[in-house]
Amino acid sequence: MANIGQLQAPTIAGEALARGRGHAALVPDLLVEARRIVNTVITGWHGRKKRGIGENFWQFRPYVEGEAVNRIDWRRSARDDHTYVRDREWEAAHTVWLWADPSPSMLYKSAAAAASKQERALVLVLAVAELLSRGGERIAWPDLTDPFTARNGAERIAARLVHAPESQAKPDLSAIRRFADLVLVSDFLDPVEETFAWLDALARRGARAHLIEIADPAEETFPYAGRTEFTDPETGEKLTAGRAERLADDYRRLYIARREELAAWCRRRGWSFITNHTDRPASEALVRLHMALSADGFLTKGSAA
Repeated sequence: MANIGQLQAPTIAGEALARGRGHAALVPDLLVEARRIVNTVITGWHGRKKRGIGENFWQFRPYVEGEAVNRIDWRRSARDDHTYVRDREWEAAHTVWLWADPSPSMLYKSAAAAASKQERALVLVLAVAELLSRGGERIAWPDLTDPFTARNGAERIAARLVHAPESQAKPDLSAIRRFADLVLVSDFLDPVEETFAWLDALARRGARAHLIEIADPAEETFPYAGRTEFTDPETGEKLTAGRAERLADDYRRLYIARREELAAWCRRRGWSFITNHTDRPASEALVRLHMALSADGFLTKGSAA
Protein backbone atom coordinates (compact mmCIF):
# COMPACT_ATOMS: atom_id res chain seq x y z
CA MET A 1 0.00 0.00 0.00
CA ALA A 2 1.06 3.57 -0.56
CA ASN A 3 3.00 5.39 2.10
CA ILE A 4 0.83 8.38 3.05
CA GLY A 5 3.30 9.98 5.42
CA GLN A 6 4.36 9.44 8.98
CA LEU A 7 3.30 10.36 12.46
CA GLN A 8 6.06 11.82 14.58
CA ALA A 9 4.85 10.06 17.73
CA PRO A 10 2.31 7.35 18.74
CA THR A 11 -1.28 8.47 18.33
CA ILE A 12 -3.34 5.80 20.14
CA ALA A 13 -5.05 7.18 23.24
CA GLY A 14 -3.35 4.64 25.52
CA GLU A 15 0.05 5.99 24.47
CA ALA A 16 -0.56 9.55 25.65
CA LEU A 17 2.40 9.38 28.04
CA ALA A 18 4.81 8.56 25.21
CA ARG A 19 3.30 11.34 23.16
CA GLY A 20 3.74 13.79 26.02
CA ARG A 21 7.38 12.83 26.47
CA GLY A 22 8.00 13.33 22.77
CA HIS A 23 6.35 16.74 22.94
CA ALA A 24 8.52 17.78 25.90
CA ALA A 25 11.69 16.61 24.15
CA LEU A 26 10.92 18.80 21.13
CA VAL A 27 10.47 22.08 22.97
CA PRO A 28 14.09 23.10 23.77
CA ASP A 29 15.25 22.69 20.16
CA LEU A 30 12.14 24.43 18.87
CA LEU A 31 12.82 27.40 21.17
CA VAL A 32 16.27 27.76 19.60
CA GLU A 33 14.70 27.61 16.14
CA ALA A 34 12.06 30.16 17.13
CA ARG A 35 14.72 32.64 18.27
CA ARG A 36 16.63 32.13 15.02
CA ILE A 37 13.49 32.90 13.02
CA VAL A 38 12.79 36.05 15.05
CA ASN A 39 16.36 37.29 14.59
CA THR A 40 16.12 36.66 10.84
CA VAL A 41 12.81 38.50 10.56
CA ILE A 42 14.01 41.48 12.60
CA THR A 43 17.18 41.69 10.50
CA GLY A 44 14.99 41.80 7.39
CA TRP A 45 13.08 44.73 8.84
CA HIS A 46 16.22 46.71 9.58
CA GLY A 47 16.11 50.12 7.95
CA ARG A 48 12.48 49.90 6.88
CA LYS A 49 9.82 52.34 7.99
CA LYS A 50 7.87 49.76 9.95
CA ARG A 51 6.24 49.83 13.34
CA GLY A 52 8.92 48.78 15.78
CA ILE A 53 9.23 45.71 17.96
CA GLY A 54 9.41 47.88 21.06
CA GLU A 55 6.09 49.56 20.38
CA ASN A 56 2.91 48.17 21.88
CA PHE A 57 0.49 46.60 19.39
CA TRP A 58 -2.96 48.23 19.09
CA GLN A 59 -1.88 50.88 21.54
CA PHE A 60 -2.78 53.70 19.14
CA ARG A 61 -5.95 54.31 17.14
CA PRO A 62 -6.78 56.99 14.57
CA TYR A 63 -7.90 60.37 15.91
CA VAL A 64 -11.63 61.05 15.47
CA GLU A 65 -12.78 64.61 14.79
CA GLY A 66 -14.28 66.11 17.94
CA GLU A 67 -11.96 64.34 20.39
CA ALA A 68 -9.87 66.43 22.77
CA VAL A 69 -6.70 67.56 21.02
CA ASN A 70 -4.64 66.84 24.14
CA ARG A 71 -5.27 63.12 23.58
CA ILE A 72 -3.26 63.17 20.35
CA ASP A 73 0.10 61.41 20.52
CA TRP A 74 2.18 63.74 18.39
CA ARG A 75 5.30 61.56 18.46
CA ARG A 76 3.43 58.57 17.05
CA SER A 77 1.51 60.77 14.58
CA ALA A 78 4.74 62.25 13.20
CA ARG A 79 5.80 58.86 11.83
CA ASP A 80 3.27 58.83 8.99
CA ASP A 81 0.39 60.80 7.50
CA HIS A 82 -2.23 59.92 10.12
CA THR A 83 -3.08 61.41 13.50
CA TYR A 84 -3.26 58.96 16.41
CA VAL A 85 -4.49 58.95 19.98
CA ARG A 86 -3.31 56.59 22.67
CA ASP A 87 -6.03 54.16 23.70
CA ARG A 88 -5.35 54.00 27.45
CA GLU A 89 -8.23 51.63 28.21
CA TRP A 90 -6.75 49.22 25.70
CA GLU A 91 -3.25 49.71 27.08
CA ALA A 92 -4.36 48.77 30.61
CA ALA A 93 -6.19 45.63 29.49
CA HIS A 94 -4.28 44.26 26.54
CA THR A 95 -2.79 40.76 26.55
CA VAL A 96 -1.79 38.57 23.61
CA TRP A 97 -2.84 34.99 24.35
CA LEU A 98 -1.04 32.18 22.52
CA TRP A 99 -2.01 28.56 21.85
CA ALA A 100 -0.73 25.70 19.70
CA ASP A 101 -2.98 22.71 19.05
CA PRO A 102 -1.63 19.58 20.83
CA SER A 103 -4.05 17.10 19.21
CA PRO A 104 -2.71 13.94 17.51
CA SER A 105 -3.50 15.14 13.98
CA MET A 106 -0.75 17.74 14.45
CA LEU A 107 1.86 14.96 14.54
CA TYR A 108 1.51 14.31 10.82
CA LYS A 109 4.45 14.87 8.48
CA SER A 110 4.57 13.82 4.83
CA ALA A 111 7.73 13.25 2.83
CA ALA A 112 7.25 16.67 1.21
CA ALA A 113 7.21 18.57 4.50
CA ALA A 114 10.15 20.14 6.32
CA ALA A 115 8.55 19.60 9.74
CA SER A 116 5.53 18.01 11.35
CA LYS A 117 2.52 20.22 11.93
CA GLN A 118 3.17 20.04 15.67
CA GLU A 119 6.77 21.22 15.27
CA ARG A 120 5.73 24.09 13.02
CA ALA A 121 2.93 25.18 15.36
CA LEU A 122 5.20 25.22 18.41
CA VAL A 123 7.98 27.05 16.58
CA LEU A 124 5.54 29.72 15.44
CA VAL A 125 3.98 30.23 18.87
CA LEU A 126 7.38 30.42 20.56
CA ALA A 127 8.58 32.85 17.89
CA VAL A 128 5.53 35.05 18.51
CA ALA A 129 6.21 34.90 22.25
CA GLU A 130 9.83 35.90 21.66
CA LEU A 131 8.86 38.78 19.37
CA LEU A 132 6.22 40.13 21.74
CA SER A 133 8.39 39.71 24.84
CA ARG A 134 11.19 41.74 23.27
CA GLY A 135 8.67 44.52 22.76
CA GLY A 136 7.48 44.47 26.37
CA GLU A 137 4.07 43.02 25.55
CA ARG A 138 2.01 41.04 28.05
CA ILE A 139 1.51 37.44 26.93
CA ALA A 140 -0.25 34.35 28.26
CA TRP A 141 -1.22 30.77 27.36
CA PRO A 142 -4.76 29.67 28.29
CA ASP A 143 -4.87 26.94 30.94
CA LEU A 144 -1.07 27.19 31.28
CA THR A 145 0.00 30.70 32.39
CA ASP A 146 -1.52 33.89 33.67
CA PRO A 147 -0.70 37.08 31.72
CA PHE A 148 2.86 38.27 32.35
CA THR A 149 5.52 40.58 30.94
CA ALA A 150 9.13 39.39 30.75
CA ARG A 151 12.02 39.67 28.33
CA ASN A 152 12.41 35.88 28.52
CA GLY A 153 8.71 35.27 27.87
CA ALA A 154 9.28 32.61 25.21
CA GLU A 155 11.67 30.73 27.50
CA ARG A 156 9.15 30.82 30.34
CA ILE A 157 6.37 29.49 28.14
CA ALA A 158 8.68 26.77 26.79
CA ALA A 159 9.50 25.68 30.35
CA ARG A 160 5.80 25.44 31.20
CA LEU A 161 5.12 23.44 28.03
CA VAL A 162 7.83 20.93 28.92
CA HIS A 163 6.17 20.20 32.26
CA ALA A 164 2.54 20.59 31.19
CA PRO A 165 0.28 17.53 31.50
CA GLU A 166 -0.77 15.85 28.28
CA SER A 167 -4.00 17.35 26.96
CA GLN A 168 -5.87 17.14 23.67
CA ALA A 169 -8.72 19.39 24.75
CA LYS A 170 -9.28 22.88 23.46
CA PRO A 171 -8.43 25.42 26.17
CA ASP A 172 -10.95 27.38 28.20
CA LEU A 173 -11.09 30.87 26.68
CA SER A 174 -13.37 32.42 29.30
CA ALA A 175 -10.50 34.42 30.85
CA ILE A 176 -9.87 36.24 27.56
CA ARG A 177 -11.65 39.55 27.67
CA ARG A 178 -12.24 42.63 25.55
CA PHE A 179 -9.13 44.27 24.05
CA ALA A 180 -7.21 40.97 24.14
CA ASP A 181 -5.66 39.31 21.10
CA LEU A 182 -5.56 35.53 20.72
CA VAL A 183 -3.18 33.70 18.37
CA LEU A 184 -4.41 30.17 17.61
CA VAL A 185 -2.16 27.80 15.66
CA SER A 186 -3.79 24.56 14.49
CA ASP A 187 -4.63 22.51 11.43
CA PHE A 188 -8.30 23.43 12.06
CA LEU A 189 -9.49 20.07 10.75
CA ASP A 190 -12.39 19.83 13.20
CA PRO A 191 -15.83 20.40 11.67
CA VAL A 192 -16.08 24.15 11.13
CA GLU A 193 -19.27 24.32 13.20
CA GLU A 194 -17.30 23.11 16.24
CA THR A 195 -14.63 25.76 15.69
CA PHE A 196 -17.28 28.47 15.31
CA ALA A 197 -19.03 27.39 18.51
CA TRP A 198 -15.72 27.41 20.39
CA LEU A 199 -14.75 30.91 19.26
CA ASP A 200 -18.12 32.64 19.02
CA ALA A 201 -18.22 33.72 22.67
CA LEU A 202 -14.75 35.21 22.23
CA ALA A 203 -15.99 37.38 19.38
CA ARG A 204 -19.03 38.51 21.38
CA ARG A 205 -16.76 39.64 24.23
CA GLY A 206 -14.83 41.91 21.87
CA ALA A 207 -11.58 39.93 21.83
CA ARG A 208 -9.70 39.57 18.55
CA ALA A 209 -8.28 36.34 17.19
CA HIS A 210 -5.65 35.47 14.62
CA LEU A 211 -5.97 31.94 13.24
CA ILE A 212 -2.86 30.35 11.73
CA GLU A 213 -3.71 27.18 9.84
CA ILE A 214 -0.82 24.72 9.61
CA ALA A 215 -1.11 22.61 6.46
CA ASP A 216 1.02 19.72 5.26
CA PRO A 217 1.35 19.83 1.46
CA ALA A 218 0.14 16.24 1.15
CA GLU A 219 -3.03 17.08 3.05
CA GLU A 220 -3.81 19.77 0.51
CA THR A 221 -2.83 18.06 -2.75
CA PHE A 222 -3.83 14.45 -1.88
CA PRO A 223 -1.06 12.81 -3.95
CA TYR A 224 -2.16 9.23 -3.24
CA ALA A 225 -2.96 6.52 -5.76
CA GLY A 226 -3.66 2.83 -5.74
CA ARG A 227 -4.58 0.81 -2.68
CA THR A 228 -3.97 3.09 0.31
CA GLU A 229 -4.80 2.74 3.99
CA PHE A 230 -5.66 5.94 5.84
CA THR A 231 -5.64 6.14 9.65
CA ASP A 232 -7.47 8.73 11.73
CA PRO A 233 -4.81 9.96 14.21
CA GLU A 234 -7.50 11.06 16.66
CA THR A 235 -9.44 7.78 16.88
CA GLY A 236 -7.22 5.15 15.27
CA GLU A 237 -9.98 4.26 12.79
CA LYS A 238 -8.76 3.00 9.42
CA LEU A 239 -10.10 3.44 5.90
CA THR A 240 -8.75 1.42 2.98
CA ALA A 241 -9.23 2.86 -0.49
CA GLY A 242 -8.84 0.47 -3.42
CA ARG A 243 -7.99 3.32 -5.80
CA ALA A 244 -7.22 6.39 -3.73
CA GLU A 245 -6.92 8.66 -6.75
CA ARG A 246 -10.70 8.43 -7.24
CA LEU A 247 -11.16 10.29 -3.95
CA ALA A 248 -8.81 13.13 -4.84
CA ASP A 249 -11.17 15.64 -6.48
CA ASP A 250 -13.87 15.41 -3.82
CA TYR A 251 -11.29 15.48 -1.04
CA ARG A 252 -9.53 18.59 -2.35
CA ARG A 253 -12.86 20.37 -2.86
CA LEU A 254 -13.94 19.68 0.73
CA TYR A 255 -10.52 20.54 2.16
CA ILE A 256 -10.38 23.95 0.45
CA ALA A 257 -14.07 24.66 1.18
CA ARG A 258 -13.35 24.19 4.91
CA ARG A 259 -10.48 26.68 4.73
CA GLU A 260 -12.50 29.23 2.77
CA GLU A 261 -15.41 28.99 5.21
CA LEU A 262 -13.08 29.57 8.16
CA ALA A 263 -11.39 32.51 6.45
CA ALA A 264 -14.72 34.12 5.55
CA TRP A 265 -15.98 33.71 9.14
CA CYS A 266 -12.84 35.42 10.42
CA ARG A 267 -13.13 38.26 7.91
CA ARG A 268 -16.67 39.05 9.03
CA ARG A 269 -15.36 39.55 12.57
CA GLY A 270 -12.32 41.58 11.59
CA TRP A 271 -10.02 38.70 12.53
CA SER A 272 -7.04 37.50 10.52
CA PHE A 273 -6.65 34.06 8.94
CA ILE A 274 -3.24 32.90 7.72
CA THR A 275 -2.21 29.58 6.17
CA ASN A 276 1.35 28.32 6.61
CA HIS A 277 2.45 25.20 4.71
CA THR A 278 5.04 22.98 6.34
CA ASP A 279 7.16 22.95 3.18
CA ARG A 280 7.44 26.75 3.43
CA PRO A 281 9.41 28.84 5.97
CA ALA A 282 7.73 29.57 9.31
CA SER A 283 9.01 33.14 9.01
CA GLU A 284 6.44 33.86 6.28
CA ALA A 285 3.57 33.31 8.71
CA LEU A 286 5.34 35.27 11.44
CA VAL A 287 5.69 38.32 9.19
CA ARG A 288 2.02 38.20 8.20
CA LEU A 289 0.94 37.79 11.82
CA HIS A 290 3.08 40.76 12.85
CA MET A 291 1.36 42.82 10.15
CA ALA A 292 -2.05 41.76 11.46
CA LEU A 293 -1.16 42.57 15.06
CA SER A 294 0.53 45.89 14.42
CA ALA A 295 -1.78 47.32 11.75
CA ASP A 296 -4.34 49.96 12.68
CA GLY A 297 -6.93 47.48 11.46
CA PHE A 298 -6.96 43.73 11.10
CA LEU A 299 -6.28 41.94 7.85
CA THR A 300 -9.38 41.92 5.71
CA LYS A 301 -8.73 38.64 3.94
CA GLY A 302 -6.86 35.42 4.60
CA SER A 303 -3.20 35.25 3.60
CA ALA A 304 -1.42 32.09 2.48
CA ALA A 305 2.22 31.44 3.24
